[in-house]
This record gives sequence, structure tokens and C-alpha cells, in this order.
Amino acid sequence: MTLLLEPQSSTAIHRGLMKANVFRAPGDFGLEVKPIPRAGVGEAVVEVRMTTICGTDIHIVRGEYPVASGLTIGHEAVGIIHELGAGVTGYEVGQRVLVGAITPCGQCEPCLEGHSSQCGGALGGWRLGNTIDGVQAEYVRIPFANANLALIPESLSDEQVLLLADIASTGFAAAENGHIRLGDNVAVFAQGPIGLCATLGARLMGAAQIITVDQDPQRLKTSRQFGATTVISADADPVGTILDLTQGKGVAVAIEALGTQQTFESALRVLKPGGMLSSVGVYSGHLQVPLEAFGAGLADRTIVTTLCPGGKARMQQLMRLVEAQRIDLTPLLTHVCTLEDIAQGYELFSARQRGVLKVAVRVH
Repeated sequence: MTLLLEPQSSTAIHRGLMKANVFRAPGDFGLEVKPIPRAGVGEAVVEVRMTTICGTDIHIVRGEYPVASGLTIGHEAVGIIHELGAGVTGYEVGQRVLVGAITPCGQCEPCLEGHSSQCGGALGGWRLGNTIDGVQAEYVRIPFANANLALIPESLSDEQVLLLADIASTGFAAAENGHIRLGDNVAVFAQGPIGLCATLGARLMGAAQIITVDQDPQRLKTSRQFGATTVISADADPVGTILDLTQGKGVAVAIEALGTQQTFESALRVLKPGGMLSSVGVYSGHLQVPLEAFGAGLADRTIVTTLCPGGKARMQQLMRLVEAQRIDLTPLLTHVCTLEDIAQGYELFSARQRGVLKVAVRVH
């Protein structure tokens, strides 16, 4: 049970309580006081230093993705280990860690088959802010801590690694699961934070031509910085333009990073025979596959979906890219708010105001 947050909470914190951003009902969320969690066997409690507002969080607060009333929202975080439960080894209280958005157990059948994001069943690896309390709070309990806390090198700042917990890993996975080959032509539909990371991932994978589509001129400008070779306004017949650019052949890989019927169809229509549609959009409505764009199911096209890869090994790999200066995600952190001002951060991010790409939330 939670209590409504009082204006002065320092005394409450001393009594073992904390502030948390809680989903109550569609359109109704906000700060409340909750008990600071305790670490059980195999778990850790992390004091959150910085988190974010994600597009999935917007779906949740709008009621487009169902979660339980009273759940703390959020799934991207950097923090300090506050408490370690029995059985957690290789870590010490006080160490700075990156918390994965996906928290696999590492032992179940999907995990052992290499599908850690689907731990325990479909979408099961996504627990934080979905089936257990998330990270938009002063403290968070992390399950299977040995598998899901990545120590942050001293040389890297919180801001440099924060987005590796979800959007960068997800965007890169869209390129990886699309099986982009050296010299491929690739189209990326939508240049929000995940789409921009997919564009960067396509560049890292060796794509020759990277065509990006969005309605926002500023986002298209940023996409050039992340590797786009050609940018197209979503209002300017992107399907026809992409087919013209590829001499009518289409692209080898189309990445859909928005989650709408229109962008899904457009991505499918620009594929060459044998091409692959890599989808990382979160679809909150009924999705249809147009028969002619699918080649009646006979065009040798593939549709693949991706949930952010989980586990500390993935985060360690991505931090090596940052250390080697192969990637810099800090330009995506366009705005910062405090936990107390998180409602304004949601409003800004949801309305896409003032050139916002990603809102970071400072907690401690």
C-alpha cells in the first residue's frame, strides 16, 4: 500500500520510505511514497542516480499497455548498489552500476536457448515497470542481480552509459536481427531515440546506403549525425522516394521504429524480394499485413520482431563501444528534469516539444 507524497519527504525517507513515480490508472500517475525495498536471495537494491522517460512509459500512462495500478514505472537506470541479497557475488555495496531494462534469470529454457528477453515466456524478461516496480524511484529492487547489474568503468559518466540499458541496445538489435550485411541498402522509419540508435546500428553493421524517414526536420538532421546518407520527410511519399533511390529494387532491410500501421506498411512496401522487415515498434492497436505488400506470402520476405536484449554481458559489450569512442549517445539526452518534476518531463516528452529526443531524470 502506498501513501500520497507529502511536500517534505526527507523525514519519511529516514523512516525507510522513498519517492516513486506510480501508475494509478490511465491518465493518472504521479509521485507517491513507498517503502524502500529490501533485497531477497539473489537480488540487489540499487539507489537510483539517473533514469529516463521512455516511449513505452507513455504507452503505459495512457493505458495503451496494461500494467497493475500502484506499479512504479520506468526501466532505464544508473545507480549505486545499496544492498546485496544472499547469493549475489562479485559486487560490493557502493559500486556504480547500469541496470538492464530486461532482467533475465539466465536459467530458464528461453534464456538457455539464447532468448533472454523472453525469460520465462513471451515478453517475460521485461519486468521493471511492467510486472514489478520500476526505476523511476529513489530505490529499486533488481532480481537475478548477478545476471543484470553491469559495473560502470570509472572513465564513463552516467550520461554516457544510461541509454545503453534499453534504447541503444534495442535500436542496435533491430539492425543486428535484420541481418544487415556489408554494403546493404537500409531504410529506417521513424527517428525517435530508438530509430536513431537503429540508424547508428546500421552504420556499425556496414550498411552502404541508410535512408531515414521522419516528420521532424530536427530529428532528420540528427539522423545524419548518426549515419543516415539520405533523409526523407514522412510527408513526401517515402515509399515512392525509396523505390526511386534504389532504382525500383527496394532495400535489403527496412527497420520500423514507431509502431504504427502506416510505418509498418511502408517498411514492408520498400523491401526487395528476399528482404527483411525488422520491427521494434510497440503496437498498441490491431496490426494488419497488406496482402500485396507481403507478396501474398510468396515474396521470400521476412518479418522479425525484437525486444531489448537482456543481461549484463550485453551492457558490457555496449560500454566497450563507448569506451572505444565508437558511439556517443549523449546528444540524445536533450532535456533533464528531477524526479519531483517528472510530470512535466512526461508532458514534454509526450508532446515532443522543444526538440526533445530523450528526457533524463536526475534522482540522486
